[in-house]
Amino acid sequence: MAPVPPGIRFLASFNREQWYRAFTFVLTFLLYTSFHLSRKPISIVKSELHKNCTQVRELSTKSSITQQISHVEVDCGWKPFDKGNYKQLLGAMDLSFLFVYAVGMYLSGIIGERLPIRLYLTMGMLTSGLFTCLFGLGYVCDIHSLSFYIFVQIANGLVQTTGWPSVVTCIGNWFGKGRRGLIMGLWNSHTSVGNILGSLIAGYYVSSNWGLSFIVPGIIIAVMGIICFLFLIEHPNDLKGVCTQSNGVNNHKLHKSWTGINGHKELYLQYKQGAKKQSSDMELLLGKENAVCVPVQQVVVVKSEAEPSAISFRGALCIPGVVEFSFCLLFAKLVSYTFLFWLPLYITKAAHLDAKQAGDLSTLFDVGGIVGGILAGVVSDKLGKRATTCAVMLLLAAPTLYFFSMMRQFGPGPTICMLLVCGGLVNGPYALITTAVSADLGTHKSLKGNARALSTVTAIIDGTGSVGAAIGPLLAGLLSAQGWDQVFYMLMAADFLALLLLLRLVFKELSSDESRPGASVELKEH
Repeated sequence: MAPVPPGIRFLASFNREQWYRAFTFVLTFLLYTSFHLSRKPISIVKSELHKNCTQVRELSTKSSITQQISHVEVDCGWKPFDKGNYKQLLGAMDLSFLFVYAVGMYLSGIIGERLPIRLYLTMGMLTSGLFTCLFGLGYVCDIHSLSFYIFVQIANGLVQTTGWPSVVTCIGNWFGKGRRGLIMGLWNSHTSVGNILGSLIAGYYVSSNWGLSFIVPGIIIAVMGIICFLFLIEHPNDLKGVCTQSNGVNNHKLHKSWTGINGHKELYLQYKQGAKKQSSDMELLLGKENAVCVPVQQVVVVKSEAEPSAISFRGALCIPGVVEFSFCLLFAKLVSYTFLFWLPLYITKAAHLDAKQAGDLSTLFDVGGIVGGILAGVVSDKLGKRATTCAVMLLLAAPTLYFFSMMRQFGPGPTICMLLVCGGLVNGPYALITTAVSADLGTHKSLKGNARALSTVTAIIDGTGSVGAAIGPLLAGLLSAQGWDQVFYMLMAADFLALLLLLRLVFKELSSDESRPGASVELKEH
């Protein structure tokens, strides 16, 4: 008999529950990637909605037939964004999406705790796909009404609030405290991956048919919604009877054959005495081995129907650290989303590139964001200081933004480096707060193991951050009319305010002798 290949032996070494854990990690990653993939096209299409036709006008005034067509308007883009106030109109369109997203996020977390996550997320993705496609149909159907585009943005912003609380709650249910910063840093790269894919897809169609820049991402998120309905596992407890024994005994058979003690058949997952402790990142991702299903004694049996009640909004605000991190995220997300919605247009104007080239170049900012998010998670795990890690990155981001504002004076090489570095420093704190910190606070010891609070805490933090996400692009649209330097001064001020809001937690961490992950919020495994 031929020996079993090493790769197959490696795959077979993981039990069924571990594979479910890895599958949930990948699936939720792809689900939220599709959310950001559908948000990105608007930033790519902006430069097509209002084309830079200054040179065209100059040439026409010098031509000999200009006097005959002096009253004919030169086509500068897609009405109503072809006029001189296009920046304000585009800013208002961004605001309509982001403001509704921010307000809806507070409600979404509360609703998400009371509905099945799988169904809630599925409906959100299907309707988001519908409204994203509707925006693209504005090109196909030759629609030039500003109210139509604002309505679509409002509706899409509302339904997209179903995404973040749902996926964070799901991933938090499957993964414990451990090296949460590393795991969440890797997982949160879906934001940048979605932005990159959205930029590439939108950039491919933007010059020929910008409607497809929205229709294709809309179809993708709708298809992912169907996949979510078919495959998403909300909680390990949903897999009734699926747990594994390292001694080779099939747990499913044990569950069927177990007659119980005093009429009780509940099984609890426990770990062997003296079992070797796992420490590798792969074992953290896939779960612990040496688990056996053992019957509990009658004295400690807990009724399965006794579930903790959902936490109140006020109760979530009372968790130490929630308020500080929420307002810090407001300013951090203000900076991040200003880049998300305005970076391609800024590159178009500053570097004099067309829409596709600017969209492709802007993906480097998201590549840096992936590295920054992972680095923030690793460092915060190593030091056990989430707030301090965020504060250092925010402190470094401010001068980086200043140099980035002078991009037009740099060559291609320095511009690429600035995009990568700026993306890492801007998105690092944003990624850490929205993932690891939110999950830490959602499992705070004051909750006494109530995992149902995670959705509400996540929604409060990200909802507050989304207020900044709504304000940033709006201010960028207003300030850019006076020059792009004003926009970058606003972004630097926001970074400093985010840093100031974390100072109390930073001092607490630095004065503490504890070095475990999440020490600033005194975490406890739920």
